[in-house]
Amino acid sequence: MAEIEIPPYFVCPISFQIMEEPVTTVTGITYDRKSIEKWLMKAKICVCPVTNQSLPRSSEYLTPNHTLQRLIKAWILSNEAKVVDNQIQSPKSPLNRIHLQKLVKNLELPNCFQASMEKILELAKQSDRNRICMVEVGVTKAMVMVIKKKFKEGNTNGLEEALKIIRLLWNEAMINNMMKPLVGKNMDFMNSLTWILKIYIDTNNFEMVNEVMPLLKLTIDVVDSNLLGNLNIEFFVTMVRVLRKRRLFSKQAIKSALYVLIETCPLGRNRTKIVEAGGITELIELELEKPEKNVTELVFNLLAHLCSCADGREQFMRHAAGIAMISKRILRVSAATDDLAIQVLSVIAKNSTSKEFVLEMLQVGAVSKLCMVMQADCASYLKEKARDILRLHSTTWNNSPCIQLYLLTRHQR
Repeated sequence: MAEIEIPPYFVCPISFQIMEEPVTTVTGITYDRKSIEKWLMKAKICVCPVTNQSLPRSSEYLTPNHTLQRLIKAWILSNEAKVVDNQIQSPKSPLNRIHLQKLVKNLELPNCFQASMEKILELAKQSDRNRICMVEVGVTKAMVMVIKKKFKEGNTNGLEEALKIIRLLWNEAMINNMMKPLVGKNMDFMNSLTWILKIYIDTNNFEMVNEVMPLLKLTIDVVDSNLLGNLNIEFFVTMVRVLRKRRLFSKQAIKSALYVLIETCPLGRNRTKIVEAGGITELIELELEKPEKNVTELVFNLLAHLCSCADGREQFMRHAAGIAMISKRILRVSAATDDLAIQVLSVIAKNSTSKEFVLEMLQVGAVSKLCMVMQADCASYLKEKARDILRLHSTTWNNSPCIQLYLLTRHQR
């Protein structure tokens, strides 16, 4: 079959594909809607790709080119070309702002609330164009207000839709610098999410726990750090519960929980609160399941923070597998993990003089691993840390038959 020559004015200047939904910009150039909207959404400076003239970012300034649409459709049919299901699909009408504003207004009416929430979620899922429009007309703010209102009322109606809508709109709202003023200036939204998460854990709503945890992670990034230092114990109990029930939730939810704990750990008395909630025990149990590399790095990061306080070290030492687990991961995961693992062993070795601890390090292979670090291709500062730990209890370890003598004597000064 001979090649069919495509009329050049049927082709989008960005994608170089036949346009499915041609729209004309204010500069007079026609593009496929998906291509130009993606261009405008990601561009730091909005200019026409062909003329280099300034363009408004909003999609409301894109005019559907119905004449060209009909010509392309007729040409495809006449040439039996296949674009989408043997024909170009009719374009969806752009989201009507007035209709959207009415949906937001209807959220205040009890009889219309649920239907409006479901419709907004449906529209948010459809396209980037819809999500941009929603952010511009204030849907993000409306959803934040819904969540905080439901928290105060103790009412869960509409929460699932509100949470999903906020996640869909978050990136666009961040581009417009909207999220910090909405959720980062006080603890209302954080407290609401904690309450919601607890309900979903209690009711075994695993799907929504998976929805809330990434949203909580995003929220932590915009909340003022001085506020995070005042988180209550209930918040950390809830985070640790997510780790405890880890097999029920997605990997993303578990990573989000670890990230949240790492970000909040250094502030105020949060370290003590995480330990009080049983955090170290659950971290060790999680690591014993041999998770993927980036999860291990998060776990060790958090353990290093928590073991810097006395309560944390005490809880770590109470776990029968703590020292063994740390030792086993050295030289097996990553350089970052090695650094954190030796940091944990160092702080525990310096603060624990009990005979049981010294013998345990020997029996589970921690001393051997430190000697291996001395011989491995590691950073010099890491070898120095390992040497310092070995010196702390060298008298006991030198006299033990549990380790080959040359491993210790080679590194004495």
